[in-house]
Amino acid sequence: MSDNLPAVPASIADDHPALWKAYLGLGKAASDAGPLDERTRRLIHLALAIGQGSEGATHSHTRRALADGISADELEHIALLAVTTLGWPQAMRGLSWIRDMTRTPG
Repeated sequence: MSDNLPAVPASIADDHPALWKAYLGLGKAASDAGPLDERTRRLIHLALAIGQGSEGATHSHTRRALADGISADELEHIALLAVTTLGWPQAMRGLSWIRDMTRTPG
């Protein structure tokens, strides 16, 4: 059940499979509750993670967006759009978290 998950969510999925299944069901229900397409939902999830100030969620949604074929440039644009709403520091923090997943150290 925990294939391809980071360590902490994987341990929850393994130790509490009913809880993990319910969590996944809630996510599916939220996705199915409206007309937005998968790509749009993916970008919104990333924006919300940046706005929340969650490094882990930003990493997770960046990884998932890349796997869905969304480019690094598109993901970085999400962080840049945050400048006027969240402020420079939060936007740059989000950009740095996105780059953690999109740029390999030289």
